[in-house]
Amino acid sequence: MKPSDTVRQFTVGADDEGARLDRWFKRHLPQVGFATVSRWARTGQIRLDGKRADVADRIAAGQIIRVPPGGEVPDKGKRVRERKPLTPEQTALAESMIITKSAAALVLNKPPGLATQGGSGTYAHVDGLLDAYAGDSEPRPRLVHRLDKDTSGVLLIARTPGSAAYFSKHFSGRSARKIYWALVVGVPDIEDGLIELPLGKQPGTGGEKMMVDKSGEGQSARTRYRVLDRAGNSAAWVELQPLTGRTHQLRVHMAAIGHPIVGDGKYGGPDAFLSGSISRKMHLHARRLLIDQPGSAPRLDVIAELPDHFAASMAQLGFDQADGAALPDAPPRPPREVQKAAAKAHAKQYRKERRGERRGQG
Repeated sequence: MKPSDTVRQFTVGADDEGARLDRWFKRHLPQVGFATVSRWARTGQIRLDGKRADVADRIAAGQIIRVPPGGEVPDKGKRVRERKPLTPEQTALAESMIITKSAAALVLNKPPGLATQGGSGTYAHVDGLLDAYAGDSEPRPRLVHRLDKDTSGVLLIARTPGSAAYFSKHFSGRSARKIYWALVVGVPDIEDGLIELPLGKQPGTGGEKMMVDKSGEGQSARTRYRVLDRAGNSAAWVELQPLTGRTHQLRVHMAAIGHPIVGDGKYGGPDAFLSGSISRKMHLHARRLLIDQPGSAPRLDVIAELPDHFAASMAQLGFDQADGAALPDAPPRPPREVQKAAAKAHAKQYRKERRGERRGQG
């Protein structure tokens, strides 16, 4: 790479709010080695809003970084990630899922039947479509949370490494509000309740199935639910808010109180299906997401339209979607120490997944 022979100035973007200065260089000028950045900082050649800066300084959106000439080092054979070629059908699917986008995020409406990530025998997934959302000079977008394969609805994708770290922190700290709609078999006796049942992996399933675990080894799990409407005593339309983020939490909790989600044979068995022409597909939909964005960008408040089978079942049961439009009261936030522990665990898992992703790229 030919070294720059002029002084350069960069404005810190919202995605880099709070990042260390050396991390900013790694993201935006990766061709400049850490030793060079450190030397520039020691000798006062890097300026942050006109003042000397240290590599460990935290930067803020809107600040001006002055970078001296030169410093680039040639790429010594480092492999560059190749963009995955996508078929026209894959590109069209990726584009069709977009609800809205900002500088920091893409928000998708994931259809049922499409996995979020690949796995054994899973070849069609959202992660495999992410190259459709990035230009040649842009970083590959990143997953920051998951939806089960048969669950539809709002899925947020981070567009940059900085926004990935930001959104991951908000999901782990439970400051993001996730609101699901579900159709369940029967009608809960308590119409506005809280389910607090610990969850653990069911033995003999290879971690593929969860269960209520009261042995003392299970992870705490809390779900708030509210009945929005009912079809006699046969079915109910419920609003669900996960206050923790355990695998299959909503599905296990609703089955545990005797009201499995319609179509969820994995946890409800044969009792999870309604008679007549009601679809046998899963009726669990991530309806709405509210989450802050980096910097001064407005808060995201996104609604995902129901998939066809869910909308048809609603109509057959006489439910009016407008009855679920009101935003429910915000649940109480967990204690600060609980938030910190959750954030730490999520960050550890995120780093583990990133290491695996880098190894997979060679």
